Amino acid sequence: MGNKSGGKICESRSARMRIAVWIVFVVGGWVAGYYLDRMLWHRLFVFTPYHLLSAAAGIVLFQVMRKIARNTGRFLHDHGRAGDIPRFETNVLVTGGYYRYMRHPMHQGLMLAPVSIALLAGSPSFLLIIAPLEIFLMYVMIATIEEQEAIKKFGDDYRKFMQRVPRFCWRWECWKMLIRGVDENEQS
Repeated sequence: MGNKSGGKICESRSARMRIAVWIVFVVGGWVAGYYLDRMLWHRLFVFTPYHLLSAAAGIVLFQVMRKIARNTGRFLHDHGRAGDIPRFETNVLVTGGYYRYMRHPMHQGLMLAPVSIALLAGSPSFLLIIAPLEIFLMYVMIATIEEQEAIKKFGDDYRKFMQRVPRFCWRWECWKMLIRGVDENEQS
């Protein structure tokens, strides 16, 4: 396995693990929600007004999450890579653009995934029990695994970055920036 990106999606064990975790969260949350709904409410909600509203909200939230992931992913791809490295890998510490305001802008957007999938599934158990648990687990993984990998990769530069910039930015202005994208003059 070389460092060529042609055809290689990701080579690191950590990147493959993160992709697997996302798949488990989505599929596992959906399945667990289905069974919890049956246990807690003793029936499935089949085509109710709740489902129509839930699905509409889920579609909107999923599109917002996709837009944030696309915006931040493109930015990281353009600014976080030097040379020919596999997709989903970075080797440059990015501190401009979205990263001026938060250390994990893509993850902040991806935290909407469990909620949007729960709404699409129309599962109250997924929405109220499983999605919050998955978001908490994502936060823990970011705070422990992601941050430690970044420290290992970028050393003192990342430690200084951690002191200046919060992990996430929950202000409305930050959400708007994540959705609309960064201006050219905000990128460096």
